[in-house]
Amino acid sequence: MSVRVRFAPSPTGPLHIGGLRTALYNYLFAKQHQGVFILRIEDTDQARYVEGAESYIQDCLRWAQIEPDESPMHQGQYGPYRQSERYAIYQEYIQRLIDNNNAYYAFDSTEELEQKRAEAAANKEHFSYDSTTRAEMRNSLTLAPSEVQRLLSSGAAYVVRFKVEPNRQITVNDEVRDRVLVNSNTLDDKVLFKSDGMPTYHLANVVDDHLMKITHVIRGEEWLPSLPLHYMLYEAFDWTPPTFAHLPLILRPDGKGKLSKRDGELGGFQYIL
Repeated sequence: MSVRVRFAPSPTGPLHIGGLRTALYNYLFAKQHQGVFILRIEDTDQARYVEGAESYIQDCLRWAQIEPDESPMHQGQYGPYRQSERYAIYQEYIQRLIDNNNAYYAFDSTEELEQKRAEAAANKEHFSYDSTTRAEMRNSLTLAPSEVQRLLSSGAAYVVRFKVEPNRQITVNDEVRDRVLVNSNTLDDKVLFKSDGMPTYHLANVVDDHLMKITHVIRGEEWLPSLPLHYMLYEAFDWTPPTFAHLPLILRPDGKGKLSKRDGELGGFQYIL
């Protein structure tokens, strides 16, 4: 299989220098192996969308002479290349997870969740929506099927959560970190579909990478905590996962934490153009 990699930024503001570095790694890896470099715009977070950010990202890549082989401007056979245009695709795959008992509807209100967090905090504990607490919540695992159908038919607000099985040792190989080992008891049931009807990063990312035949996922190590969930999603769909490589972060000049957009702006090296 030929190498296919992607750079998948969110249009939520100016392109960070760390993002440009990630794009460069993907681009060079693709060229080294006579592969394909894809630009995919991950714009499912409509609340944080910034007008003009997508054009800015494309201008930055052009300035750096990192030209995508496939992108919203250079359509290939695996488009659309904006996630906001792939809504029907995500609907199909979230339903598949629900039907296979790998995901479930959760009808808990914001107030109910806040109350649970407050109760946990009062006991100096941390509330996590997971295998130990979901039996106490309002979801399709605890409600009668007739009540679930009534809520769905009435237009009640809900999210769809991934059902993490407890007491699993999840092992994933990473080209930078070698073997990543995580116990599923440390993971919560992440939201895959939001109440606004849009998928979260986790679902859209995995579905798109599979359908676009991505062979290597090269991204920043801030996504390393999401790796076990993404691996379990590939399992749930019975798909072969890509090869993962999580790049070290670019640190602040004083070495204390990762470089933020604010740090870059203060240091005079945030903006590419």
